[in-house]
Amino acid sequence: MNCTNWIEKHADFVPDRIALRFLPNPDAPAWEWSYADFAGRVRKLARGLRQELGIGRGDRIAFLGYNHPDMLALLFACARLGAILVPLNWRLAPAEHEYILRNAGVSAVVCEQDFLKHAEHCQAALPENRWVALGFTQEGWVQFNALLDSGNGDDANPGIRPETPLLLVYTSGTTGRPKGAVLTQEALFWNALNSVHLHDFTSQDHVLSVLPHFHVGPLNIQTTPALYVGAEQTLTPKFDPGLVLRLIQELRPTLLLFVPVTMQALLQHPDWESTDLSSLRMIVTGSSVVPINLIEGFHQRGIPVGQVYGSTETCPIAAVLRSKDAFRKIGSTGKPALHCEVRVMDEDKNEVPDHMPGELWVRGPNVMREYWGNAEATAEVFRNGWYRSGDVGYRDEDGFLFIHDRKRDIIISGGENIYPAEIEGTLNEHPGVVESAVVGREDAQWGEVPVAFIITRSPETATPEALKAYLQQRLARFKHPKEFRFLATLPRNTMGKVLRYELRALALESVDS
Repeated sequence: MNCTNWIEKHADFVPDRIALRFLPNPDAPAWEWSYADFAGRVRKLARGLRQELGIGRGDRIAFLGYNHPDMLALLFACARLGAILVPLNWRLAPAEHEYILRNAGVSAVVCEQDFLKHAEHCQAALPENRWVALGFTQEGWVQFNALLDSGNGDDANPGIRPETPLLLVYTSGTTGRPKGAVLTQEALFWNALNSVHLHDFTSQDHVLSVLPHFHVGPLNIQTTPALYVGAEQTLTPKFDPGLVLRLIQELRPTLLLFVPVTMQALLQHPDWESTDLSSLRMIVTGSSVVPINLIEGFHQRGIPVGQVYGSTETCPIAAVLRSKDAFRKIGSTGKPALHCEVRVMDEDKNEVPDHMPGELWVRGPNVMREYWGNAEATAEVFRNGWYRSGDVGYRDEDGFLFIHDRKRDIIISGGENIYPAEIEGTLNEHPGVVESAVVGREDAQWGEVPVAFIITRSPETATPEALKAYLQQRLARFKHPKEFRFLATLPRNTMGKVLRYELRALALESVDS
């Protein structure tokens, strides 16, 4: 039995219930697939992947595109075959996509037309990959519809087990290179049960899904759990605050997921106060420490704000703040999820008392199996079956968790994780740069933005304009430093490590001055 059983069972019990509604753009008519439609599409796609592309157990297939119902069909088709889906962050630069495809050993990529230039870059570097065109035609590519029309034959592999890998989701690491978290079918199942408990999810719910599914949060906090319980779901390709408010009023969804930057965009939209939000029984947020004023903005409209604590490695639901606790425990990320354990540990690996800060350790069947092809990194984060998150927090006397600080150097900007080492490694390759250090600075719009401190070898070539141009084709735009500052030396301790807290103070001074 595999995760496709969810869809098959709903197609059997309630074949006509809407599974997925999709708005290709704000002015186009919506597509609607019933559970019977969706189950049939998954079977056809699995057959096509097997017959036309030779995809089988353990093979990796990537998706490069915006939110799309066929990405979800691809996920469940992989579940039938025992294959592994690799969702690609469409905001990354082509060179970053190339690295992930090479590292994961991807054999085929489903791609939307907007990312054709990215695909052409990767094709030149990885000519053995097969490319599938979704929604357009391209010479030399397989057409997605051809996979659906590939005829009869087996559409599943026997013996797919709960421990079979299903998702390979890349998350940047402190070394500057992304690591692939391997999530099994079992992890998605237990994560779905954690979500059911968080939301009191039922088949009568209607999820409006507007955040990018290449992130494990938007994919697995509400989207895949909605399909587990047989709920209705509406997808948009990308987040648009005006469209979201319009759809809330027109379609009357019950649940949504946001990150802080999208919460802020809604609160600042001119239609916020006039939109009827009465259908929403809760929203859920996470991905970073959520500013209290954003939570209060939704509470003032009577909408409970739940929270999820977790990471790509935890699928992601590790701790949850449920609706009934949202108003009285504002700012908390909740208690350990129903099928998860969370401990707060000191440096000596002992659990700390209430209100004492420590590192959050997580254990549960939703936790990743390993980092793809990286035994050293895997061993570094696991201790006796516990995943060491690197996040610092505390537990209050009622058992509620509060995030005290984030992983030491991570910058979270608009819900995206940015690792300084990756930016520094790229900047240090510039011929005019001797050394660089990147830190986060608070930002009213994005939560945080990166600021780069540079020691130059050639001041005339390592100007802010030149460095921006240099990064343009090397890193995704959201990773580009908001400001470049030039120093004679970087502050260091006696062991030679850069004192990042001093750089953070300097970064703030540049705003305050």
